[in-house]
Amino acid sequence: MTDIQSFSEKIISNIEKVIVGKRNSVELAVISLLCQGHLLIEDVPGVGKTVLARSLAKSLGCDFSRIQFTPDMLPSDVTGVSIYNQVSMQFEFRPGPIMAQIVLSDEINRATPKTQAALLEAMEEHQITVDGKTHILPRPFMVLATQNPIEYEGTFPLPEAQLDRFLVRLTLGYPEVSDEINILERQQFQHPINDLQQVAPADELLEAQEAIKSIYVATPVKRYIVDITHQTRQHVDVYLGASPRGSLALFRTGQARAAIEGRDFVLPDDIKALVKPALSHRVILGPAARLRDLTGEQILEEILGKVPVPGGDLRANS
Repeated sequence: MTDIQSFSEKIISNIEKVIVGKRNSVELAVISLLCQGHLLIEDVPGVGKTVLARSLAKSLGCDFSRIQFTPDMLPSDVTGVSIYNQVSMQFEFRPGPIMAQIVLSDEINRATPKTQAALLEAMEEHQITVDGKTHILPRPFMVLATQNPIEYEGTFPLPEAQLDRFLVRLTLGYPEVSDEINILERQQFQHPINDLQQVAPADELLEAQEAIKSIYVATPVKRYIVDITHQTRQHVDVYLGASPRGSLALFRTGQARAAIEGRDFVLPDDIKALVKPALSHRVILGPAARLRDLTGEQILEEILGKVPVPGGDLRANS
């Protein structure tokens, strides 16, 4: 697992030249990339959501596309459209911005549900269908969506089916005082992203994405994952718990985190560290819980305190 560890460290260190003091958030972004998953970044404006997406694309030399979602946007503005060519007398497909390797969906909750739904097929099946014809998306493919959790006017909350397509949800948060001073110094003359270089080829990422599937997950750890997701479905304050896709998200991200740490097996600590990023957006609270200002993170913290943690040797062939 040294190769995956060194590959991941190259990407993380390169992004940290631009994103200061947010190691955990950058790691989660790389974990999502390794798992061939999609990332939802929910935070206030100006904390680096867009810069994180651009840094990830530049570090790997991937095609980058940005979609600025607005209420008047149509699904064809995302997927593309077929246009009739009068010379050849045939319809030609003009690809939309979704046909890129790293796609930033900025302020995704400003688009109408119909336009949001245009992303569903792309995110789950890595393809789009326009006028009955299927177009395969490039590899690697990742959607990084951003939304402002504070500003609700003129927004359309993401439906559960859309939220469930995101492997991980994270927040960057405000920087520490020392980190913010560092940001001022780094950007005195120009933004450091302008000098950011590619540090690994996309082909190496594809190899790493396949390699992490071989990370060993012991049966007690699998049971631990399933017990956690089952508890979300049975909790009195939860209206809708995590689906089996949530269990798979914990499973895959656990493998990726173990590989980044240089291990070829998953520990319960990997799962505990990823429960909130992987499940908090999949847990829909009941009306009474919302009145008490409870959050999905608080519910998951309570569940983690109840579910027994597996012990013993959890390595392969142990």
